[in-house]
Amino acid sequence: MSKTPIIPLVSSKPKELADLISCVKQYNPEADTSLIEKAYLFSEEVHKGQKRSSGESYFHHPIEVAFIIAELRLDTVTVATALLHDTVEDTVATLPQIEEQFGPEIAALVDGVTKISQISFQTSEEKQAENFRKMVFAMAKDLRVILVKLADRTHNMRTLQHLRPDKQARIAQETLDIYAPLANRLGLSAMKRELEDLSLRYSKPEIYYKLVSQVSKKLKERDQYTNDVLAMIEGALQEHGYHNSNVTGRPKHFYSIHKKMEKRNLTFEQVYDLTGFRIVLGTVEQCYGALGLIHSLWTPVPGRFKDYIAIPKANFYQSLHTTVVGPGGEKIEIQIRTQQMHETAERGIAAHWAYKEGKNISAETSKFSWLNRLVEWNKDLQDPNEFLETVKLDLFSEDVYIFTPKGKVIEFPQGATPLDFAYTIHTDLGHHCIGAKVNGRMVSLKYKLKSGDTVEVLTSPNQTPHKDWLKLVKTSRAKSKIRQFIKVQEHERSMATGEMLLEKELKKEDLKLKSLIKEGIIQKGVEAFSLKSVDDLLSAIGYGKLSPKKVMSRLPLPSKEKEVAEAKETKELKETKRPLQKIVEEASKKSTTRQVVKVKGIEDLLVHFARCCSPVPGDSVVGFITRGRGISVHTRKCPKIFDSDPHRLIDIEWDTTTATERAVKIRVICEDRPGLLADMSGVIKDQDANITRAQIGTTKDKKALCLFSISIKNLNHLSKIISAIEGISGVLRAERVQKKDR
Repeated sequence: MSKTPIIPLVSSKPKELADLISCVKQYNPEADTSLIEKAYLFSEEVHKGQKRSSGESYFHHPIEVAFIIAELRLDTVTVATALLHDTVEDTVATLPQIEEQFGPEIAALVDGVTKISQISFQTSEEKQAENFRKMVFAMAKDLRVILVKLADRTHNMRTLQHLRPDKQARIAQETLDIYAPLANRLGLSAMKRELEDLSLRYSKPEIYYKLVSQVSKKLKERDQYTNDVLAMIEGALQEHGYHNSNVTGRPKHFYSIHKKMEKRNLTFEQVYDLTGFRIVLGTVEQCYGALGLIHSLWTPVPGRFKDYIAIPKANFYQSLHTTVVGPGGEKIEIQIRTQQMHETAERGIAAHWAYKEGKNISAETSKFSWLNRLVEWNKDLQDPNEFLETVKLDLFSEDVYIFTPKGKVIEFPQGATPLDFAYTIHTDLGHHCIGAKVNGRMVSLKYKLKSGDTVEVLTSPNQTPHKDWLKLVKTSRAKSKIRQFIKVQEHERSMATGEMLLEKELKKEDLKLKSLIKEGIIQKGVEAFSLKSVDDLLSAIGYGKLSPKKVMSRLPLPSKEKEVAEAKETKELKETKRPLQKIVEEASKKSTTRQVVKVKGIEDLLVHFARCCSPVPGDSVVGFITRGRGISVHTRKCPKIFDSDPHRLIDIEWDTTTATERAVKIRVICEDRPGLLADMSGVIKDQDANITRAQIGTTKDKKALCLFSISIKNLNHLSKIISAIEGISGVLRAERVQKKDR
């Protein structure tokens, strides 16, 4: 058998290779760097002649990605993978060539990174869900795949200025939505901060550069205050024998300041804690001792102390967090940790790998319980959109830590309730939960769990889940189990309805359903409509997706009865050839507005738009077949869609050939200054939009709250309006409002 042709390696050793090897040797003096050298030369050869958007050699990119991986102190296999990560996707090199020259381990890693690189999150919601699924499975197989991808995205973000503004904004938003939260979940704090700041720079450049200017100016003004606080902390530590301490004051990154202003409706002048202080010590005991010392210097702020040493975060982060009232009455945030904890905080999972070759990667991956849960729960989630929501819940939520009666600690997202706790313990416990005892006191199912709570579940055999529970739970496991229970119930009801309707139609021909099932005649109908079982056929009739007459027309009925059925079918044939259109049009008689959406190619249907999510042209939408009210149009992100029966959902799309306007609500939080309302009205008018309604009020902290109803053409039109409003001096935040947000 002939071998795969080998791409020749060049013999030159540019300076970058020596630098990379030197970097690896610093943290692993015993490393065999011949693999890195071989990968370097191979990648240099196959990328020869390629240029990036900046005009520089493409090979500069894999070198920089490899340096980022080396800075995380990963093994030589991962460094080599970083050098090779784009070879299969962007050059003549093939996966068999990679495997032949570098072995199956590196080939598998390169293949994993290539597949993730081909994932696009700017697609339809369903496709996006499948892409999430692929990413999660790649991560679960070997976390080094996602580490290389994160390093790749980090360097791409560092050089994003060379792309068009529209591409910059799209990639920045994807980074903020997907990759920064992933870095956070893997404990890569330094990378997460950099990705967030770069994403803000390119997604909202006006806000970013304004913030950079404001922070720079304010930090200069506050240098003396910061130095005074540092001196006081260092002096107190030295006085009490903490001679090995390292105290630093680090400016908070721009994105975190932006989010704080946005979340609390603050102006920049109202943000005082721009600098966070960190104390790094030798032992855990010294950390707790230093905490007591800090609390003796300044008064701690109640409710702002968190002990992540005793109860680490899911990404292994450990530290003591406290906020105190410092000099001048200003609040100061302080973190206290050991050097080892500090390394873990900055490098996350990479700190646990160290740099040892041949370490059991699957054993390291298994430590990430949240990742294992995602893979396990996927077995129960057939709907890809549910899986998408599951991933987002587990990736993007902050955690609280709850105790079982036996003292076991379980992590939950903020806002979790006793129902979440019950479903985490066992599905049946969740199904029959009627309440709970928290710290010995009775609480309702609505109670929001707090870190440190001890929970005991109360049950009743007569209790069963219902749709309202979906509004109470936060964990993906609880949501999926409740939905599963409800869907089974709805499926059973639709089967019973379908059986009744088909029986009624068959009775007119002196036929019995049970006999036709027994004779295998109904099975022919199952096959004719490409369904899996008789139950699915009956369910489709019950849901209104198939009419009994249509089903009968496809059955090999006994000759006499069949002739009668065919004669009746002839009259209605034209109407029943497109059953979905007929169902929709009959159900839509009560609708008074003709809307521009298409249902599987059927244009200009009478539909109504769901008030819960108020979709506008450009939103990704889905249709829901209602009983008696036509098709209800929802955005694919609408929570009601996740709670609805998937068998009644249909694909729809906007008819872009017909111009239309839709009303949308915008919420603006701003300073309460004269003339600001006129400025906003002028900007909206300049964007060729019309204000149909406006409500103006003030908040307790003397901010102005404005609600505008505006007629817009599409989603792009809305984005331009919001961006223009946010550019007005004194505007803190502008955002689209949907019913769930009001």
